[in-house]
Amino acid sequence: MEASTPDSTMRSAARCAMRGSCGPKEMFGKPLPCPYDGPPSEDDVDRELLTSLCGADYAEGPTCCTTDQLKTLRDNLVMAENIISSCPACRNNFRQFWCSFTCSPNQASYLNVTSTQTSSTDEIAVRSVDFFVSEQFGEGFYDSCKDIKMGATNGYAMDLIGGGAKDYHGFLKFMGDEKDMGSPFQINFPSSPPPEYSMLNTTARNCFDNDLGSRCTCIDCLDVCETLPEIPPPNAESTCQVGLVSCLTFVLLLAYGLAVLSFALGYGLQVTLRRRRERSYERVALATDAASERIPSPRSHARGLVGASSLAQYLDGEDSTATQSETRRLGRGASLLDPIETVQPRHYRLNSILRRSFYKLGLFAATYPWLNFALVFAIFGLLNLGWKRFEIETDPVRLWVAPDSESKLQKEFFDEHFGPFYRVEQVFVTAAVSDDPASSSEKPPVLSWEHLKFWADVEEDIRNLESTPNGYTLSDVCLKPAGPDGFCVVQSVMAWFGNDLSDYDSDTWRDRLEDCAETPVNCLPDFQQPLAPQMVLGSVPVDKDGAKEYADAKALVITYVVPDSLNKAEQAKAMEWEYALRNYLENLSSRAPEHAGLEIAWSTGISLEEEINKSTNTDIKIVILSYVAMFFYVAFTLGNGAAARDEEGLWSCLTQWVTNLPKLFGQPSASSTLSLDSRLAPTFLPRLPRALFVGSKVTLGLFGITLVIVSVSSSVGLFSGVGVKVTLIIAEVIPFLVLAVGVDNVFILVHELDRQNLLHGPNASGGASGPSWAYGDSYSYGHTTPMSPTAQSRARSGFDSQDRDTEHDHEREVSLDAGSTPQYLTAEERVARTLAKMGPSILLSTVTETTAFALGALVPMPAVRNFALYAAGSVFLNAVLQVTVFVSALVVDLRRVEASRVDCFPCLRMPPRIALLEAPPSGSGLGFLARFIRKRYAPFLLKPVVKGLVLLGFGGVLVASIISIQHIRLGFDQRLAFPSDSYLIPYFDSIDAYLDIGPPVYFVVHDVDVAHRSGQQELCGRFTTCETRSIANMLEAERKRPEVSYISQPAASWIDDYFNWLDPIKDRCCRVRKTNHDIFCDPSESSRRCQVCYEDHEPAWNITMDGLPEGDEFMMYLRQWLVSPTNEDCPLAGMASFGNALALSDDGSAVVASHFRTFHRPLKSQADLINAFAAARRVADDLARETGAAVFPYSLHYVFFDQFAHIVPITEQILGLGLAAVLLVTALLLGSWRTGTIVTGVVALTVVTVMGVMGVWGIDLNAISLVNLVISLGIAVEFCAHVARAFMSAGSGLPVDHPAGQKERDERMWIALVDVGPSVLSGITFTKLIGMCVLALTRSKFLEIYYFRMWLSLIISGALHGLVLLPVVLSLAGGSGFPQQEADEEWMSHAIRNDYEYTPFLADDDSAISD
Repeated sequence: MEASTPDSTMRSAARCAMRGSCGPKEMFGKPLPCPYDGPPSEDDVDRELLTSLCGADYAEGPTCCTTDQLKTLRDNLVMAENIISSCPACRNNFRQFWCSFTCSPNQASYLNVTSTQTSSTDEIAVRSVDFFVSEQFGEGFYDSCKDIKMGATNGYAMDLIGGGAKDYHGFLKFMGDEKDMGSPFQINFPSSPPPEYSMLNTTARNCFDNDLGSRCTCIDCLDVCETLPEIPPPNAESTCQVGLVSCLTFVLLLAYGLAVLSFALGYGLQVTLRRRRERSYERVALATDAASERIPSPRSHARGLVGASSLAQYLDGEDSTATQSETRRLGRGASLLDPIETVQPRHYRLNSILRRSFYKLGLFAATYPWLNFALVFAIFGLLNLGWKRFEIETDPVRLWVAPDSESKLQKEFFDEHFGPFYRVEQVFVTAAVSDDPASSSEKPPVLSWEHLKFWADVEEDIRNLESTPNGYTLSDVCLKPAGPDGFCVVQSVMAWFGNDLSDYDSDTWRDRLEDCAETPVNCLPDFQQPLAPQMVLGSVPVDKDGAKEYADAKALVITYVVPDSLNKAEQAKAMEWEYALRNYLENLSSRAPEHAGLEIAWSTGISLEEEINKSTNTDIKIVILSYVAMFFYVAFTLGNGAAARDEEGLWSCLTQWVTNLPKLFGQPSASSTLSLDSRLAPTFLPRLPRALFVGSKVTLGLFGITLVIVSVSSSVGLFSGVGVKVTLIIAEVIPFLVLAVGVDNVFILVHELDRQNLLHGPNASGGASGPSWAYGDSYSYGHTTPMSPTAQSRARSGFDSQDRDTEHDHEREVSLDAGSTPQYLTAEERVARTLAKMGPSILLSTVTETTAFALGALVPMPAVRNFALYAAGSVFLNAVLQVTVFVSALVVDLRRVEASRVDCFPCLRMPPRIALLEAPPSGSGLGFLARFIRKRYAPFLLKPVVKGLVLLGFGGVLVASIISIQHIRLGFDQRLAFPSDSYLIPYFDSIDAYLDIGPPVYFVVHDVDVAHRSGQQELCGRFTTCETRSIANMLEAERKRPEVSYISQPAASWIDDYFNWLDPIKDRCCRVRKTNHDIFCDPSESSRRCQVCYEDHEPAWNITMDGLPEGDEFMMYLRQWLVSPTNEDCPLAGMASFGNALALSDDGSAVVASHFRTFHRPLKSQADLINAFAAARRVADDLARETGAAVFPYSLHYVFFDQFAHIVPITEQILGLGLAAVLLVTALLLGSWRTGTIVTGVVALTVVTVMGVMGVWGIDLNAISLVNLVISLGIAVEFCAHVARAFMSAGSGLPVDHPAGQKERDERMWIALVDVGPSVLSGITFTKLIGMCVLALTRSKFLEIYYFRMWLSLIISGALHGLVLLPVVLSLAGGSGFPQQEADEEWMSHAIRNDYEYTPFLADDDSAISD
């Protein structure tokens, strides 16, 4: 019924609008007040109770309330003050507000009863009222309460007393709304009163006032908190900017621009001066008599590349011209010194020792091949016995976290003292996207009545789900905060509906959901903890006014919390149920889209380890394909150089056959009949080249690849034998790595053996073998014994009468004389010489690669460390096999070839062909690459202007790489660790897209004596004597700057809740028997038998902590607090909220450790996760420094992100050590610190380029990419080592600073490129490209990003640096060389006796020997 209309005149100041109790609305409801339009009275008032509730202002005079109302008010205030009592201002404002509403004698001036109702006792009771509250008091009241923390929920008291209100209007509305847990009648708060009413406009207390009745602590009042100094966010980028680029980028671009400009100006000036000087020479030459001495032009020797004879122009003294004439043919700097001194080049003793050692090893392996096979394979067979101890590591923590990692040790401490973190079973539910191409790909809202009903059935299925074989259900394994008889923690939107939709329909469900999302405290689930909307709804849209539209959320988030345990039996119970849940969800994911139009993404406690250990990343087909591709490449490429020089290729044979075929059907001519060359005779079938059958290397290539497999197997056996576990990365990557690295030496050895066969094989001839320059250092001298002068005439062929000018004839004759007739050597000797020459280069590359890979073992992450060890072992063992058993295989294959036996079928023998003694040479034995490098590439690269352009080009690459390096991100997307079809990938995608709450973080405190006051003051925050920078206060201060601390929620301070639990005002919390204060009362015991713990305590409980317990008394109350149930009567009890937050000693007499729980802000990216970890570490360090306690942070993901705290310095350290090792090894084995430094610098530039590609190609820096960088360092040496060694081995001993040094270095670089350039390209670059490019076909993003992308960048960068930049730098600044010792004596005697001139730099490309 409606209330009577009040008078229009101003309401009397001393008048009531309601007074007394008129019974409840329902039988067991709260009593309702009676409408009363009359004066206040002193009748039926418990003055003592009134004064205790409302203060001294009510000590006398009439009131508008009765004793019954005061008792109801007391009960309601006690419930609220359990939450807000820590802040006196809020508590007193709360009491003032409700005392004014209930008892004020001026009640009728600001309170209007707008409607009435009949109570269950048939009395007229109030139904609704208007309460006119001024804006000033409303805002002051709200401000005094808004920051009070509810530690147990990591939330705010306003969430409970105000429904999470954001302003005073929402706060008052929540308190005034009629509801079971609130007001029994409706209280409205109009913003403006009618003319006859006034506003309640008393002064609200401020939480920052200095009086004890108002002032709150920092935790509950931000205005009294100390403001922490500003600090940059973790891993903040440099603030030094020039426009849009960093200062470093600006400086680099400026310096490079100046370098380019300087080069352009310098080159232009040089060209101008040279042209002017040439015109001057021409004028002088024209003015000089023809018989006078000719002044040589600077370009007089341009016909050769650098022409050794041109060095004479640098001689001093009047005899320089004669010296030039008399000694020009000695070459290689001989004209610069005394002839006897010139022909005695300097040596490097270590080089000689290594060559002799490899020669002896090669001679043994070639002489006794089968004995060598038996010995080596016996040793490697023993290594493979380690497979008996073969184990695969599957635990993600033991895989990806260092054993001595600080985070791992802290995790173990946390697990031991507080129990392992919960096993989270989480499901994301979204609406399925339509298959219609015209429809939007954006996810539609997930909530609808049909979807809710479907999901309610799913949750019911999960609750009843039974595991196999023991039949465990969710109730057996779930977390129950209230104890074994309580309810499971299931965070789901269905909890807002009481897990039952029977009371709702398609019209009412939306209102219920929105009400619960706005005020979660009104919709408590069965486990009695409010569910904030961000916990159960994902990606909630916001309307134009900023209000959240909860019913249009894109995802439902369902979380089942299952405790983990160090007890294996308990853990096994949980895992058994998780397997059942996993199977159910797998089935659900397949039927939900069709049956309900829903899609789910999920994870269980067993999912992470299970999915990481799946082997679907290892595509066996790709592994096999890579080995097959490499086999074909090796088999057919190796055979190319094995053909005799007069042997035609397959294409030539087919062309000749097609040309001759018509002759079969024509009249034979006499000339064709008398032809001595059977190749010109027509045949029905083409004559295939013998090389296709005899010269191919299919068996040898297959054997080389088999050695790669043996080396990998032996490495696994070796390290398994010593207890190093295998990881899936090893199984996935090392076969590719060792295949790409290990085949290189096969090419180098086979190519060198082909050269030896050309010089010293059974088919070698003087004329044909003349261009010994093409084969590098030792072959410059022919590798021949000195021949008698008569031998020279025998060596000359009949083609000296060709029409050539005199100079060309002389050059050809000289070269033929210099080459002389080669000495025939046995197959064993040729193989031994092959290893003698290439062994040191193989040793150099193997030592640097193995060292670099082994340095990867310095990375503490076990998966990476084990990978580095296995890779280093595989590469080293493969090199051992190549210099032992492969050398034996070489001689066996060589004997087969020379016996004309068919490859793969050695029992078949091809008939020998008749060779004409005077047959014209058809080639030099050089392949296409060698001819291209000799005639085109090397001369072009060594031009001065090209050198400058190369330096500028690579300088630009360096600048671009350094700029790109600044954008490399730290991190490792864990999705890459899963198979591409793993169900966890959409789960982690859903976390990024829909989860709006961050992970919990615990600040663990130990080594603090909390039983004594000083220790308590270091932790607490809600008492006046707490340290200003205590743990609780500092965490609250950090929460105020989430952009720096990444902390978004109030910390749960157990010590503050514990001490407030003792507050005697909270008479339903700590109680003891009246007859025996040592016995605590249960919540169900009658208040007649019990009293509050601190009722008569001396000194009394107070906020100065003077009366709070210490010592044994502290521990006695603490033990009781930890077992007291957390419920509505006493929300501060510790059982549910802090039961696992403290670790007591075994006898319960001390607190060993405790933690303060809070939450990170939502972490959406790898950068967020890394920065949150760094921020937590910084906060913990600050807490430890301020309090003197030992503090560390713990969150579930920290253990995996610990590496990023040290990854940058570790990268610098390991790469620095790697480069130092490269410098030491190269300088030692090359015999020159100058050359070693250049090689190391080029290797460093290669690695920098790879790092630059990382920044561009989206490759994060982590332990895996760090090891790949170390591998890059080792492999980059291989691109450089052979070129550098060939350069050093072609030396004449000319001092570096000699005026002719530049010419001599150009000459040596030309030799080196022609010598080893083809091997580096075909044997190193192409093999690695084939091995790596197959990885492009993998389905694993992990392999694609961290191996295919990085190694492809490495191969391209390494080849360019090794074959372009290194030759240029060495030709400009390389060290003095050391000729091969085996040829020294031959060369000295041969050069002096035959007036030798170094041929290649004087011969034209068109001469008979040019190819």
